[in-house]
Amino acid sequence: MTDLTALVLTCTLSPSPSESSSELLGDQVLAALEKHGVSGENVRVVDHAVTFGVQKDMGDGDAWPAIRDKVLAVDILVVATPIWMGQPASVAKVVLERLDAEIAETKENGNPILFDKVAGVAVVGNEDGAHHVSAEVYQGLSDVGFSIPPQAVTYWVGQAMGSTDYNELDETPEKTRGTTDTLARVLAHLARVLKESPYPAG
Repeated sequence: MTDLTALVLTCTLSPSPSESSSELLGDQVLAALEKHGVSGENVRVVDHAVTFGVQKDMGDGDAWPAIRDKVLAVDILVVATPIWMGQPASVAKVVLERLDAEIAETKENGNPILFDKVAGVAVVGNEDGAHHVSAEVYQGLSDVGFSIPPQAVTYWVGQAMGSTDYNELDETPEKTRGTTDTLARVLAHLARVLKESPYPAG
């Protein structure tokens, strides 16, 4: 099996050391990916001074260039986000806006720089909206060049306006465990296919 690497960008609104359900689900995705020969890292974006904008580097103090280097170095990207008011967290939207700069970046063969990389989504929340959130994030990731395999999302949605968060559950629900395993399997498979057979030049 070809060695693959993955990066989870956790888009919780809470800085460390606060507990994060999004980070927990992202860690579980990484654990599932390990079973398919994928090593990875989870980065909590809000812990870094990522500037608003749509450029690769927004200047002094911008932490995005270091995160961007991590994105470019891996085969798989997973965006893990909570749901707020039926939407992806604002941090996730900042990540997508910063990735927008990659549309203008190309490889030597002319293909977008993010071609041959795959992406998936992990979503948690105490309100409806997991499908809407994944659809929004999918579109942004696809637009900048990532390939999205089928069923490339895992999520947990608790009782609407409930008080229990994902990271407070006694055990991972069977359905969420199953979707996490599926996400890892399809991400690793497609990443391996594209690593061995990249997209042809346009």
